[in-house]
Amino acid sequence: MVSRRIARLNEQVRSDIAELITREMKDPRLAGLVSVTSVELSPDLRNARVFISVLGSDLERKQTLQAIRSAAGFLRTQLAARMTTKRAPELHFLLDTSIERGERIMHLIHQIEKEPKGEDEPND
Repeated sequence: MVSRRIARLNEQVRSDIAELITREMKDPRLAGLVSVTSVELSPDLRNARVFISVLGSDLERKQTLQAIRSAAGFLRTQLAARMTTKRAPELHFLLDTSIERGERIMHLIHQIEKEPKGEDEPND
């Protein structure tokens, strides 16, 4: 179970990193719609797993994740200035594909709804 303090810091770090990526990063490899979906801080606040979602092609996802990972030092420095904790966490960026999976599931549901309703089972 995550303490309230950790949950509050997770949300603060998520919000700050999202703002930094959209407003401060000028890397041309950033493509598509980039969003920070969640952050998981370790209990000692030394490490943070940052989940990034990128809407775009596979190549755009890879390039964007590579650009963000290469800017981890810059993001950590900027984050340290915004945080009230003693140290800024080491940032580890991971690709979050939950939005794409959700879109695929919704597409499949819509396909099923459009299928004609007939009898699938033969009568004996």
